[in-house]
Amino acid sequence: MRCEVVGKIGSMAMIRQEENDIDYNILSKVAADLVPGVVWVSSGAVEVGRLDYLKRHGAELTGDNESVKADYAAQGQSILMANYRQFARPEYSLRQVLVEHQHFNDNVKREYIRKLLDRAIRQKAIPIVNYNDPVSDEEIRKMELHSLRLSGEPVVECVDNDETASVICRLMRAKYLVILGSSDGIYRDHTDPSTLVRSAVCPDAESLIATIRTLQEGCVGASRAGANGARAKLEFALEPALSGATVIIAHARYHLDALIRGDAPQTRIGIEAR
Repeated sequence: MRCEVVGKIGSMAMIRQEENDIDYNILSKVAADLVPGVVWVSSGAVEVGRLDYLKRHGAELTGDNESVKADYAAQGQSILMANYRQFARPEYSLRQVLVEHQHFNDNVKREYIRKLLDRAIRQKAIPIVNYNDPVSDEEIRKMELHSLRLSGEPVVECVDNDETASVICRLMRAKYLVILGSSDGIYRDHTDPSTLVRSAVCPDAESLIATIRTLQEGCVGASRAGANGARAKLEFALEPALSGATVIIAHARYHLDALIRGDAPQTRIGIEAR
């Protein structure tokens, strides 16, 4: 059994902001869609941890942003996994995999992660991947990344889970990369829903790169502070698409199989099959 799909859901897609709570309709649907052959990258630990702390203590944590983020993530990780386990199909195992940038910038560690994910798929278990925020220190990370860049090699940061999903898609040679958020895809004009770009499937690599660059020019804003928005999604979609994967950017309300079939609104990115 091979990796067919690498999927990712963003934090804001699984939160009911007006009620400061998890959107259980979305999370239960996503979890129930997971089957062996899927590697799932899930954001949400920081935001879920924040909401849980707020619910229990009536106020948010104060302090420097990095420490607060780490504390929320440590609180949210277990809640997130408990919900995936509650709503996933009971015949399948779930396995939490926490990654950091070092795992993808070192050949030995990268191969270790690939084998770990490959074993899970062969054993009919579903990996739930997230960046390991609780033990990630920004200053140390910056120094490590700076040192890596001096070597002239491409550097993976993985601070954005869109990037994490993109890297894993290429690592596992998945057929599809599905990025779920709180919009139906990429828009030429973010104020006009009728401008949804349903297809950015191009005949060759050159025209795909040109199409992505044009679409990025119209990208404005992000779903939350600290997020990089549609522009970054398109950037992280590019390498998997150039490597042969089909990338789907869509709303988290739709079922995974419907998105892959093309039966739900989406932006589909790739190179036409010969």
